[in-house]
Amino acid sequence: MATLSLHSIVKAFGKTDVIKDISLSVEDGEFVVFVGPSGCGKSTLLRIIAGLEDQTSGELRIDGQEVTGKEPIERGVAMVFQSYALYPHLTVFDNIAFPLRLKKNNKQEVKARVEAAAATLNLTDRLHHKPSELSGGQRQRVAIGRAIVRDPKLFLFDEPLSNLDASLRGAMRVELSELHQQLKTTMIYVTHDQVEAMTMADRIVVLNGGILEQFGTPMELYHNPQSRFVAGFIGQPGMNFIPATLIDMGAEQITAQFAGQATQNARVDAKGHSTGVSIDVGIRPDDLKLATDGAGFAVRVRVLERLGASTIVYGNLADDTPICAALDGLVKLQAGDQIALTVDPDAVHVFDTGGRALPRLAAPAL
Repeated sequence: MATLSLHSIVKAFGKTDVIKDISLSVEDGEFVVFVGPSGCGKSTLLRIIAGLEDQTSGELRIDGQEVTGKEPIERGVAMVFQSYALYPHLTVFDNIAFPLRLKKNNKQEVKARVEAAAATLNLTDRLHHKPSELSGGQRQRVAIGRAIVRDPKLFLFDEPLSNLDASLRGAMRVELSELHQQLKTTMIYVTHDQVEAMTMADRIVVLNGGILEQFGTPMELYHNPQSRFVAGFIGQPGMNFIPATLIDMGAEQITAQFAGQATQNARVDAKGHSTGVSIDVGIRPDDLKLATDGAGFAVRVRVLERLGASTIVYGNLADDTPICAALDGLVKLQAGDQIALTVDPDAVHVFDTGGRALPRLAAPAL
């Protein structure tokens, strides 16, 4: 196991900075996920940690030791790539054993370590099969096994599940989480899928255009996003953003007015702002409820997605701003209905014109 520390890491290709002054620390045994849209720099940052790319400037330490300029094998890391990169002519045993044989480990040690990795990954009965005889999930486990036998300080995963179908990805998420619990090794995992990040990570690094937007636990990012970008990227369905004007500021809450004249209270700290300024009101679909007393804001239903336990309602406000609500699965609605939605002021997020979140006064204790 190992700690990882990045201090002011910058990576430039020519005159273009793709990693922009990133600093973070990963604790011993943590499962940390780098997440963000395509081109945000997450794979480049992972390759810098692995030693496959050199940073332009900054300091990188593993277990307190500066590793800049060191080869991957000297850093004590093992990387699992998006492609399985298995040798098709070798058995599962020989694929897993390959890095040990390169290091000229003795046969008894190779056998013991391969069998132990196979047992951990439920591959014992597949050791004498070729990759072509395995399912996609089994092939990915072989690639992970090849990393395990090296006994690395850090496991690095670069979108390892993206080639699998949806149901298999779900099963592999559970397997990787269980593997982390068994090995208790520090793991860094890259994905563009925020569901993978939320379900697997101890902490999540959200990247956007080479910038670290926020680093925190899944629940911190979900309930207390520091920016509009994080709020919109984390959560499924995504957060609603409603353009509004700040019309009243009190000690305990503010009042925002939507373009369609409806108003919404929010329990946020608006110090430094004044009435009349433009803001974005952020509301999670799960926090919206059907109004039973005629209060709330009017919504015209466009589309319903019935998922069993919940019904996702897509509609428009009076000024045509789109809005999404996650309601009870048995709600009796149809396209074209006019409904009223309401939300508790404690659950409302507010973002200024720069996309930064105003501090919530009633954020849940996490």
